[in-house]
Amino acid sequence: MRYVSTRGRAPELGFADVLLAGLAPDGGLYVPVDWPSLPEHLPSGSYQELATVVMAPFVGDDIPADVFARLVDEAYASFRHEAVTPLRQLAADDWLLDLSQGPTLAFKDVALQLVGRMFDYVLGVRNERVMIVGATSGDTGSAAIDGVKSCSNVDIVILYPHGRTSDVQRKQMTTVDSPNVHAVAVEGTFDDCQDLVKAMFNDAPFRDRMRLSAVNSINWARVMAQTVYYVYATQQLGWRPTSFSVPTGNFGNVLAGWIARRMGAPIRSLVVGSNQNDILTRFFETRSMVADTVVPTLSPSMDIQVSSNFERLLFEMNNRDGGVTAEQLQRFRSVGRLDVETDQFERWIAPVFRAARFDDSETLRIIGEVRSATGEIIDPHTAVGIGAARLHRSPGIPMVTTLTAHAAKFPDAVEQATGSRPALPPHLADLLERPERTQTLPNDLGAVQRFVESVAR
Repeated sequence: MRYVSTRGRAPELGFADVLLAGLAPDGGLYVPVDWPSLPEHLPSGSYQELATVVMAPFVGDDIPADVFARLVDEAYASFRHEAVTPLRQLAADDWLLDLSQGPTLAFKDVALQLVGRMFDYVLGVRNERVMIVGATSGDTGSAAIDGVKSCSNVDIVILYPHGRTSDVQRKQMTTVDSPNVHAVAVEGTFDDCQDLVKAMFNDAPFRDRMRLSAVNSINWARVMAQTVYYVYATQQLGWRPTSFSVPTGNFGNVLAGWIARRMGAPIRSLVVGSNQNDILTRFFETRSMVADTVVPTLSPSMDIQVSSNFERLLFEMNNRDGGVTAEQLQRFRSVGRLDVETDQFERWIAPVFRAARFDDSETLRIIGEVRSATGEIIDPHTAVGIGAARLHRSPGIPMVTTLTAHAAKFPDAVEQATGSRPALPPHLADLLERPERTQTLPNDLGAVQRFVESVAR
C-alpha cells in the first residue's frame, strides 16, 4: 500500500514511513492511493482477529504479518472487556458501542495502544528514535502517553489547553512518571495547541533535527485502527444496514466510519454530534464551514473549531486534487470560511452525513434521562452522541452511538446531571492523589520549540 498527501506536493510513501511521519512535508495528511475492499469472508471470532484482517491491506508488507498479528494481540490485551469494544443495547434498535475499555478510559486507546507498539517495532528495526509532539483537547494526550510510555525509541511532548480539560484528563497526562513523557499546558485553546504542532512540522529544519512524529488523528495509523470497530459493530448486528452517531470534534472518529463504509461495511448514515462548538453541524446544514470562537463546555474534547481530519474527506470531494484542497484550506485559514459546491455536497455529504448540536443544559438533561431509563451512566460527549442519535433514527435501522469515554473522566458533569459521582476503575482509583509533572508555556511557537529541544534525548 502506498500513500499520498491530501495537498498533492509530497512524495508517495509506504505505511511505515507514513506511521513515523504523521504530517506530510507539504502540510497535508496522508491517505491511501486506493481504498481497499473488505474481504468477502471476515473472521467471526475475536476482535483481534478481525482487526488484523481489516487493517492488513493498509499495512502491506511493511510489518510482517505474524509480527503485526502479535502487536494487535498485545495492544488489546490491556482492555478490561474481552470483546475490546462491546456492544450494549439500550432499547429496540438503539445500541451503545463501548470504546472506553482501554487503560485511559477513552476511545483513543483503541488506536493508540496499537500505534505505540507499531512505532517501537519499526523504530527498533531501523535503529532510530523519534520525538512525538501532539495536541490534545483532553483524551488523545493521555492515550498517546500510555501507548508510548514504555517505548525505548520514543520521546513524547503533549500540548493541552491550560484549564480546559477535566481534572481526570489532566492527571492522566501529568502523573505518568516516565522519563520520555512530557505534558505541557499551553495558555490558549486546543486549536492553538494544534496550530503549534502543525507549525513545528512545517518548520522543516526543526522537524528534521528533532525527528518529529505525530500521534494525533492527523496520523493515518490512528484513523486506520479506528475503522475496525465500525466493521466489528455491524458484524455483531448481523451485517445489515446500520447507522452510527458519533460525538465529534476533530472529525477523525467519524471519518473512520466513513472509511469503513467505503470499504464495504453496510453503514447507512453517520450522525455527527456537536456541542456549542458546532462548526461541523453548521457545515452539514449550510455547505459552509465558518470558524467561530471556541467556547468552553462540559464536553471539552469537542471544544474545537478547526476539525483537521475533515481535510481527508475534502480531498475525496475534490476528486483527489491536492492543489484545489490546499487552496481551499489556505483560504479557510485566511478568511475563516470554506464553501463547497452543491454537486460536491449532494454526492459526498447528503447521502451519508447527518448532524445535530446540544448545549450544556441539554447535555446534562440527556445524561439524567439515560440514567433513569437504562441505568447507564454516560459522559457528556456520549450524551451529545445519544441526543444526535435520537434526532436521526430511521425505523428498523439499528442506531449505534459510540460511547467515547468513561463517565468517571467527567465526574463533575455527571454528578450535576445525576446526583451521584461515578467512581474510577480500580487501576486509576488513586489518580487524583498522584503527584503531577507538568510545564505551563505561553501560546508561542519559539517557547514550545525550545522546550521540545530541551527534553529530546
